[in-house]
Amino acid sequence: MDVKNLLLQILEDLRFYRENDPSVESPLEIIFTPSFRGLLNYRIYHALYKSGHKVLAKLLYIRTKLKYNMDIHPGAVLETPVMIDHGFGVVIGETAYVGKNTIIYHGVTLGARRVESGKRHPTIGRNCLIGNHASILGNITIGDFVKIGANSVVLEDIPPYSTVVGVKAKIVKGGANEKVA
Repeated sequence: MDVKNLLLQILEDLRFYRENDPSVESPLEIIFTPSFRGLLNYRIYHALYKSGHKVLAKLLYIRTKLKYNMDIHPGAVLETPVMIDHGFGVVIGETAYVGKNTIIYHGVTLGARRVESGKRHPTIGRNCLIGNHASILGNITIGDFVKIGANSVVLEDIPPYSTVVGVKAKIVKGGANEKVA
């Protein structure tokens, strides 16, 4: 396990939280928020998982799931930095991938659509925002700079620079050639 890299990831997440959460006034305050602590634990157990300490990683994963009500599988990949704001109820499956500078709100599910082996969870691009209780399901790709509205259900690929809302989510703004503010 590369401890130096792990510490750099944690510091980068801390910086990203500070830049994107107006309710916190100091790094110390961020460290004690349940959502940051859940992400911190994920960083540790993901590093353990990647380095072959899968049993220890899964024990810390189970503890984190019970204590912080965040279910982020040890095999999921969350680039640095990521912010999980009010992380209660967040579920991120084993083969999910989340790009850097992404903000995830409470109750979000990055899950599978069916039980199968191999890649079965979504790939989220960079600089995305996923609203509370959104469900992004299956082996789909969400492009960079995508905004997903609260309570949306996304079942298909979404091009970069899009805004999607609804059940079943529809693009309401943007697309590959239009930048979203």
